[in-house]
Amino acid sequence: MIDVCIIGGGAAGMSAALGALENGAQKVMIIEKDKELGGILNQCIHNGFGMHYFKEELTGPGFAEKLQEKLKNYDLDIKLDTMCVKITPDKEVHYINGNEGYQVIKAKSIVLATGCRERTRYQIDIPGKRLAGIVTAGLAQRYLNMDGYLIGKKVFILGSGDIGLIMARRLSLEGAEVLGVAELMPYSNGLKRNIVQCLIDFNIPLYLSHTVVDVKGNGRLEQVTIAQVDEKFQPIPGTEKVFDVDTLLLSVGLIPEIKLLTDQKVQLNPYTKGIKVLDTFETSIPGIFACGNALHVHDLVDYVSLESYDAGKHAAKYSNDNSPVVEVVPKNNVRYVVPNQVKLNNDEEVMFKYRVTKPIDKGTLVIKQGDKVIKEMKKFFLLPSEMETITLSKSVFTDTDNITFEVRIDE
Repeated sequence: MIDVCIIGGGAAGMSAALGALENGAQKVMIIEKDKELGGILNQCIHNGFGMHYFKEELTGPGFAEKLQEKLKNYDLDIKLDTMCVKITPDKEVHYINGNEGYQVIKAKSIVLATGCRERTRYQIDIPGKRLAGIVTAGLAQRYLNMDGYLIGKKVFILGSGDIGLIMARRLSLEGAEVLGVAELMPYSNGLKRNIVQCLIDFNIPLYLSHTVVDVKGNGRLEQVTIAQVDEKFQPIPGTEKVFDVDTLLLSVGLIPEIKLLTDQKVQLNPYTKGIKVLDTFETSIPGIFACGNALHVHDLVDYVSLESYDAGKHAAKYSNDNSPVVEVVPKNNVRYVVPNQVKLNNDEEVMFKYRVTKPIDKGTLVIKQGDKVIKEMKKFFLLPSEMETITLSKSVFTDTDNITFEVRIDE
């Protein structure tokens, strides 16, 4: 019997393992489909990692190595090159690899730390032919940083997510010409620092409220057409711009990788498209926890590690109690809040993470339980691309009414 079985060996999985091992778990197993631990960190060779978690600036592989060094102090079972194919509500884990074949193990608790995947052109309905040269930004990053392949010489990028912005800089440094970045929304979906360091510093234009309306080529991409969109995100005739390129990079959002649990009818959070969790990161299936980008997409890997450590800690201490649970509901101008539920079983502190629906220069965060105001706080320069946090003690929640988060816009 395994105490805590962790699915995924990236930053979330390794941090969850540390949280479990440092809080009483004796037998911990990590199941990782790749040939090494680290997950997406291994291809993120740029710096900017570790400032919050390790208090020093690191590259992605450097961050992963530090987590692995911490794990070396403990006795745990790491299954590499191993695919988890099924999780059951009674906490059976089915996995397969080349050495052991098909195996089934039993765990006291399970942590899902499977990260997220990129949206493709077919999920955003880009019209035009099926051509070589249309790739997601993360795939291009892996080709370049791990395999040494430059995916194109003249590149256009759709979407201003952080991976796309970072790849604009990376491709420029490797000698490719990045002709521009188009963003459907009237604001960027990347961190402010990435806009400055990756676009402005390299004189790469950002076309807000634009999208790709056509791609042309003969086998390989040769031309991309973008157009401005209106308030309903429909292309405006006459605003088309044509770019001669050989590559279109897509940075159009990330989707939590949660099929292992959706197969078991786990409750989902409609706002994040991830899993609905308690403040302990336990899902609607008792004893199964979720953390990291499988739960909701984070800005920084530091936040992933901090959250996942807590998930591992709670998984190690798991006990099924019947304490009352209250719902956490996003309201005006708040897109989502995590956790989605709070269990009123102690006076521990809970860190709530939330995002706004649109840029807000000046506003007031209002947290209520029923009609009672729990907290009001002035907030400035809120952006949908930047996750906000607030920590509250459970002792402030005195009844079982819903907890609501809203941001009022101040004049």
